[in-house]
Amino acid sequence: MKKTSVGSNLLTLAVVALTLSLVIYPQEAFEASVHGMQIFWSIVFPSLLPFFVLSEIMLGMGVVHFIGVLFEPLMRPLFGVPGVGAFALSMGLAAGYPMDAVITGKFRRARLCNRVEGERMLAFTNTADPLFMFGAVAVGMFGRPELGVILAAAHYLSAFTVGLLFKLHGRGQPQTTEAKPPREGILSRAAAAMYRARAEDGRGFGQLMGEAVNESVRTLLMIGGFIMTFSVLIRIITVAGWAPVFAWPLEGLFRLLGISPALVPAALQGVFEIDLGTVAASKSMAPFAQQVMIASAVIAWSGLSVHGQVASVVTGTDIRMGPYVVARVLHAVLAAALAVMLLGPARPSALAVAAPLSAWTPVPGAGMPPFWEHLETSALKAVLVPAVLTAFPATLVLFRSARVVWFWFTR
Repeated sequence: MKKTSVGSNLLTLAVVALTLSLVIYPQEAFEASVHGMQIFWSIVFPSLLPFFVLSEIMLGMGVVHFIGVLFEPLMRPLFGVPGVGAFALSMGLAAGYPMDAVITGKFRRARLCNRVEGERMLAFTNTADPLFMFGAVAVGMFGRPELGVILAAAHYLSAFTVGLLFKLHGRGQPQTTEAKPPREGILSRAAAAMYRARAEDGRGFGQLMGEAVNESVRTLLMIGGFIMTFSVLIRIITVAGWAPVFAWPLEGLFRLLGISPALVPAALQGVFEIDLGTVAASKSMAPFAQQVMIASAVIAWSGLSVHGQVASVVTGTDIRMGPYVVARVLHAVLAAALAVMLLGPARPSALAVAAPLSAWTPVPGAGMPPFWEHLETSALKAVLVPAVLTAFPATLVLFRSARVVWFWFTR
């Protein structure tokens, strides 16, 4: 007879407690479920379905294989992933969560990458889409359009930095390689890979289109179930009064770092769900810089709801969730730091575009640490600190890209 672990017992108790809570608070659970379904049907489903279908078609027609060979000399030295990682990155940038995970799972099942390369891809391609940061967060939640540039720059720079760092993950493991025929250019090899993949697939366009729609709808319905479940979970935790139990570790951490305790509810909600966390951060009674910092961290973390979606779409592969969670924590920390630092040089344009950012200036004794108050009144924060923080990853990416492109066209 197998012994059950402590973690399994705790999970069982949590599920039983949640089920009983649904019986005790049926009205709140129903309203939260309806709210999650409205978000899914009105935003998630129509925005993601075209990307899901097109990605399936492009994979079946060999276009992804063409991109993989073409970008192999760029993605391999930069991030330690095969060239198909460029496709996952571009689709993730366009469609947001969890598009990159869906594509990475398909790559692993098709053996276009190994386990370590798939984990590296998930580490830096898991990004929010620009429309969410520019439209929903900057304009809709904060009412400051200029914030979109700051949030997006912090989000993508930190994601690429995570990708550079995660090249060390699984270092020394064998990598997927493609046989290179002698005296054959990269475009010829890319075209040959596309035609070979198309021939191996063998499905007609009608069959490919139908199966792409069926598979995409099935995956999206699973994602919708996660959104509704976590919407109910967050509401039950709130109405049942369990929030303080989860909040007290965050309160201690925030006081230690000099962050306003008013942002604890936003961070707690952001741990579970990205939209609720960013909305709560924008409405909190905290200094503006700290609001942006927590919102940026929540966007990078993406929430347990998205993590559950990622886990579901990579099911059936050997890709582990541990490295993915570590990458999200690192991404959240870097995105929060970059967002605050980028507020310095962006402040003059913000003054010209929107209302004065007087609320941004930290007040001594309002929770900010002494060194921050010093940087606030010095030229360091306005110029030197952001420059140093953003210059390293940007310079490294540009330098490596230039070397790879030079080798690419002179080989």
